Amino acid sequence: MKSVYLRNFVATATLVTVSFLLTTIAFIGIARSYVINDYQTNMQSTAREVSRMAAAVAEYDSLHSWSLSMNLSSIANSTGNHLFVTDDSLEIVCCSDKRPSCDHIGRALPEELFDALQQDGRMRQFSTLGGLYADKHYIVTEPVLDRTGAVIGYAFVTSLSANMFGAWETFLGVAVLVAIGVFSLALIISLFYSKRMARPLDEMAAASRKFARGDFSVRVKQVEDPTDEMGALIESFNKMADSLEKAEARRSEFIANISHELRTPMTTISGFADGILDGTIPKEEEEKYLRSISDETKRLSRLVREMLDVSQLRNRASDPSKRTVFDLTELILQTLLSFESRATKKGLDVDPQLPDQHLLVRADRDGITQVIYNLIDNAVKFAYPDSCLTIRLYKDDGKAYVSVKNCGETIPPDDLPFIFDRFHKSDRSRSMDKTGVGLGLYLVKSIINSHDEDIAVKSEDGVTEFVFTLPLAE
Repeated sequence: MKSVYLRNFVATATLVTVSFLLTTIAFIGIARSYVINDYQTNMQSTAREVSRMAAAVAEYDSLHSWSLSMNLSSIANSTGNHLFVTDDSLEIVCCSDKRPSCDHIGRALPEELFDALQQDGRMRQFSTLGGLYADKHYIVTEPVLDRTGAVIGYAFVTSLSANMFGAWETFLGVAVLVAIGVFSLALIISLFYSKRMARPLDEMAAASRKFARGDFSVRVKQVEDPTDEMGALIESFNKMADSLEKAEARRSEFIANISHELRTPMTTISGFADGILDGTIPKEEEEKYLRSISDETKRLSRLVREMLDVSQLRNRASDPSKRTVFDLTELILQTLLSFESRATKKGLDVDPQLPDQHLLVRADRDGITQVIYNLIDNAVKFAYPDSCLTIRLYKDDGKAYVSVKNCGETIPPDDLPFIFDRFHKSDRSRSMDKTGVGLGLYLVKSIINSHDEDIAVKSEDGVTEFVFTLPLAE
């Protein structure tokens, strides 16, 4: 199977080749016409110059003048053309060839040329001039006029056709070399660019294969411009990889949690059930152990339910589309009402220090409700009877702060760093509460962190305070 890189390179190279060939053909045609026309124009300018020179010499001498011949030789050497001057009867009287080797002087040109020159005295054509030249020459003719404007002769400038096209061939050779260089450079750039464009796709393919093997840590390196289509594709791919990695982490975490927490109750249930079945446990004690089995079963059910709640609330809290603007003051008051009977029964003095005006935040309302509920539940649960419980709400530096403080047993300093870990229970909770599974504070921290906010705890001198932040609504 051909790679995207190879297909892209072949397509680009084909496009470059076709475009370059069309451009080169057009350029060659235009350049050929330009070079030849330029050569012919120069010959015409030389013919006019020779015509004026011959007319000037004729003023004080004749067209047979030796000085005119010398000037023609000089011009011929500088231009590479053959020059000669005829009288009005088309007999050659002066030539650029050096005397006495010149065999052109005295020769008469064909009469048909005379008829052609009678119109305006000028001629532009390819000809051998009636056998004057063995090969065809390009001929340019200008009349030589005296002071009165009468034609006294003709100035001829000729050039071998091979000379004219030789200039073009020289230009063509240079142009072909430049064209080959540019074409090669274009192919090299196309090769490099195609490879560079295909690299992210190769990386994504390699990353996908690693995903299939369960490795979700691989990411595709972002290109220089993350705003183009390839950059958007890479960003989407990496976001997908992040989601897959988080999902895998949650799955692994869930399995680890289940394995950790289910082992003890399931071992207890299995051991007691086997003891009853094989007669190890006496008949008179079966009811006691059946009650233990029932308690462990309920604890198992509660554990699974709470773990599912943790997973759902974490996923919801991390979804920005679930966040809304709501009044945090009102939410705290509503949550406090659900603890009124428990607080009264325990004789707690609840002190809600809330602002008079509404304090609006943007967050997941259900998740924050669970956070406040869990913190107040812990505060009520571990507060000393007839003590004070304070819930304070305030704002500072663009954030809302919620503080839940109670008076109770101080959390040991060694426990504070692990208070938000899953399934962690401090000694005091183990001694006072036999129903919890150690997920409450872990859930609180997960939800707050999902909002990119923080939660902290401080416990000293019998006072424990939890404080978390939320973003204010804009």
